[in-house]
Amino acid sequence: MSLRSLSACAVAAFGVAACAPRVRPLTGNRVVRALPATSLERGHRLIVFKWILEDRDSHTRGEGAVRQAGPDSARLDFFLGGGLGSGAAALIRDELRIPVGAEKVAGIFMPPLPMLWAIVGRAAPPALPDTVLRMDGDTLRVDIGRPMSWRLTFARDTLRRVEHVDGKRVVEWVSRYADGRVRYRHQSTRRQLDVTITKSEPTKLDATIWNP
Repeated sequence: MSLRSLSACAVAAFGVAACAPRVRPLTGNRVVRALPATSLERGHRLIVFKWILEDRDSHTRGEGAVRQAGPDSARLDFFLGGGLGSGAAALIRDELRIPVGAEKVAGIFMPPLPMLWAIVGRAAPPALPDTVLRMDGDTLRVDIGRPMSWRLTFARDTLRRVEHVDGKRVVEWVSRYADGRVRYRHQSTRRQLDVTITKSEPTKLDATIWNP
């Protein structure tokens, strides 16, 4: 690679880093308490949603479903619009199960495990030392890691946002809105997944769904 090419790559990399928003300092009063319980509710539930995935080169949409079994298991299915394809994954505590042969595709398009859990409303950050909690009104923010690499935001014990931080910049995040919408954003790839829930109801699950 030529010096000019190396310079161009460095400029591009710096530009991507500069576009990632800086994490803001925590505000509010420091508190000592347990994290809010965000385990999935007991029993089995079916959640149906519409989704839109965008990145630099593509724009796709479709429908999907989450079949969840409280407190910590969920099966996700995505269907491309027009019947052009589908994908699936099972989340069981800290394990992600995907179909054999789909590992490469999943690595490109699927958010990491903590972000997948955040999409369905469960806080599951990596186990890291040093946790700081601050309360600002009815908002609880939690910084995890040394240096801080994850921030969780709760509104009245409901998970609203999960941010993955690297070098004081937010590299990817999930926001969960009060109207049922969920957005995942990866800053450097500009990959964005928008999910809108259309139905949520009790259901019955078969044990075979946990091996997609």
